[in-house]
Amino acid sequence: MSHRTKERPGGWKRRQSRYRFFLCILLLCSLIGLGSLSVQQLREEIPEHLRVQNLEELSLDFGWLVTEQIYPESERVSLNAFSSQEYEIQCSLLGVIPLRTVSVELAEHQNVYTGGMPVGIYLETKGVLIIGTGAVEGKDGLNYEPALQIVQPGDYILAVNHQEVLDKKDLINEISRQKEEEIVLTLRRKEEIIDVLLETVESVDGSRKAGIWVRDNTQGIGTLTFATPNGQFGALGHGINDVDTGLLMETGEGTLYETSILDIKKGEKGKPGELSGVISYQTDRIYGSIQKNQPVGIFGSCNEKLLEETGFSMVETAFKQEVREGAAVIRSAVSGTLTDYQVEITEVRCNERDMNKGIVLQVTDERLLSMTGGIVQGMSGSPILQDGKLVGAVTHVFVQDSTKGFGIFIENMLEQVE
Repeated sequence: MSHRTKERPGGWKRRQSRYRFFLCILLLCSLIGLGSLSVQQLREEIPEHLRVQNLEELSLDFGWLVTEQIYPESERVSLNAFSSQEYEIQCSLLGVIPLRTVSVELAEHQNVYTGGMPVGIYLETKGVLIIGTGAVEGKDGLNYEPALQIVQPGDYILAVNHQEVLDKKDLINEISRQKEEEIVLTLRRKEEIIDVLLETVESVDGSRKAGIWVRDNTQGIGTLTFATPNGQFGALGHGINDVDTGLLMETGEGTLYETSILDIKKGEKGKPGELSGVISYQTDRIYGSIQKNQPVGIFGSCNEKLLEETGFSMVETAFKQEVREGAAVIRSAVSGTLTDYQVEITEVRCNERDMNKGIVLQVTDERLLSMTGGIVQGMSGSPILQDGKLVGAVTHVFVQDSTKGFGIFIENMLEQVE
């Protein structure tokens, strides 16, 4: 025999009411969450630092959440001069929700000669770079690893037993001539100078070896981005990293040379293409000296020969907030002649933490697509121009789509020559 409990009058309505209340709370929480994400996204899109030539030119427009342009006289902006050239702007949403404090610097647009031609790069390391350790066969026929867990990839050897070494040849000679098993290596490890004790191995030929793989220079091909009227240049748009350690190379002396492109390997999906060429190391083929290897490019002084190669084509540079999505060109001499190729800027990231990826672009010019498949290795540094201004330089190619790539704002590169 079964029993059924009779529901009290109004029970179903009460459950419906509680269910509606729960849905309303859930919807409200979702809206708050979405609102918070939108505000956070808007905050991230507002750059922390801007350069403008006149305060009247200042315009921050980041979608419907900020509905009006921000000028000094706006109710939502306060300007506090903390020097004659820099200002601080407090940005808030609807005058209620604080978003970001923007540092605004008054600066002049610069005029530079645009590059686009390939250049040969030769760089010596500042010290002898350790790229790894390995086994050494001793006189007894056994294998030893004397440097294992004593030195690290990315260390720079400055001295052996306090005797300075400048290059790989110096290092080999200094270790080979030691009579004692133990030697002291003076290393630069990041920002620290340290001494380590290492027990060398006597090899079959009687010389002593440390079991360290090293490098003291690097060579390659890149693209000149710009040269200034006072004889400074910028190239690549990104720093030169060691191929084994992946670290930015600490460089000593370096030279920029004339180079010729011999072959172009087209880019394919998953396989970036590259330019192959020959560097002319003759004295009369020197373009200039490399003085800095920075995350945003290589920089130094150039000679009249390099300026002649640019064709003395001078343009005005743009601030990053002036770059917009839309049509642009990249200037390149991959064909043997400086040519402007059509591209589309698809995204502008004014507040991108990785400065090498502030611009996203896609090659649309059929001539360049036919030759290279888009962007290839060796084109890093190719100038990006929009509305007649130099706005940036090509830095990287998308591995899965060689028609697309990243660029750096020219503003970030010019900071190294100011």
